[in-house]
Amino acid sequence: MSAFTRRQFLATSAAALTAASYNRAADAPNEKIRLAVMGVRSRGKQLINYLSKLDGYEITHLVEIDDHVVPDALKAVKQATPPKVEKDLRKVLQDKSVTAIVVAAPDHWHALATVWGCQHDKHVYVEKPVSHDIAEGRVMVEAARKYKRVVQAGTQRRSADHVLAAREYVASGKLGKVAFARAAIAGSRKPIGNVKDSEVPKGVDYDLWLGPAKARAFNANHFHYNWHWFWEYGTGELGNNGIHGLDVARNVLQLDAPTRVTSAGGKYVFADDQETPDTQLATFEFPGVTLAWEHRTWDRVAMENESFGVAIHGEKGTMFFGLKGWVVKAGKNNEEVIESHAHAKAMEVDHLQNFFDAIRGTKPANAEIEEGHKSTRLCHLGNIAFRTGRAITFDAKTETIVGDAEANKLLGREYRTGFELPKI
Repeated sequence: MSAFTRRQFLATSAAALTAASYNRAADAPNEKIRLAVMGVRSRGKQLINYLSKLDGYEITHLVEIDDHVVPDALKAVKQATPPKVEKDLRKVLQDKSVTAIVVAAPDHWHALATVWGCQHDKHVYVEKPVSHDIAEGRVMVEAARKYKRVVQAGTQRRSADHVLAAREYVASGKLGKVAFARAAIAGSRKPIGNVKDSEVPKGVDYDLWLGPAKARAFNANHFHYNWHWFWEYGTGELGNNGIHGLDVARNVLQLDAPTRVTSAGGKYVFADDQETPDTQLATFEFPGVTLAWEHRTWDRVAMENESFGVAIHGEKGTMFFGLKGWVVKAGKNNEEVIESHAHAKAMEVDHLQNFFDAIRGTKPANAEIEEGHKSTRLCHLGNIAFRTGRAITFDAKTETIVGDAEANKLLGREYRTGFELPKI
């Protein structure tokens, strides 16, 4: 089967699954979608604000382990009846009237919450990166298939008109042969310092926050947001923001799985508690194309005088994605603008609307979990190459690393008793 034919097959299959198999009586177009939002301090609260611009839904529950952040989240909910507040997602999943859950908890909770949701007949919108490791991502895909649920990844650029236009532009051959692409971000972040373990703050259910992660004493530097920079909970900046740039490149170039991955970098600037690198370069070799990711969390400019960017290099020009859209440049010094396309500012809103449409069976999910897993998989592979300090060869069929037992140990994780990831 040719690559083009296979892509057509996968796209058609995903559309058929979403539009037909996933539909159920409770998800009829005229029925109100009832949502539970898990994790409302930061990204969850942002999603609540985006949801306020849509119709046809009701937030029935907020799932949050920290009492201190609940009041602000409740204020963000624009509806007559305030949602119930729960700390334990398992209690909410027992409510058969809940249609879907929005998972904006830390990375180490994404897979378990998603699989539990599917098992309890809930559709799932799961934030990026979709998983904490590659093995989890595959289980999430299998759960969506077995329980016939819509699982949408929070890679909102999949619902952006300018990205679709870029994919069509490249597919038309206007950029010529593309052999290299690059994505980058400069974070302008601050060091987090060095913090000692302490008592659990009042109003925080720390056991539920840990969930599937290993038990350890509470540390404020491992908690709100800074959990991103510790391997037990997060995936570093490669998983945090690299997923966006890499997903755009994968989408525009219609890439599947890399064959070889390398990574270099380290903690060159921040002398603090962070485990993950503040400077990292990862390269992903696909048949005929090399894709590179780089981040400097301490820097201000990534490329083209912007803090975030993606560059697609073709024989006939270079396509630059920035925060406002994309432009194709050519000429000796890339001084000639051939074409440009602005991005839709409402892509987050459009992405959530697409999730609702997929639940109702009227449209396929733009970032169906299989695609979310494949883009997240790049982040995990880049981190594995970094952590092992060597090039890795990836077998996409088995989703294992060839001839490297140490690297393969990083494909999954051990789960705390009571929070094991179910086998599908």
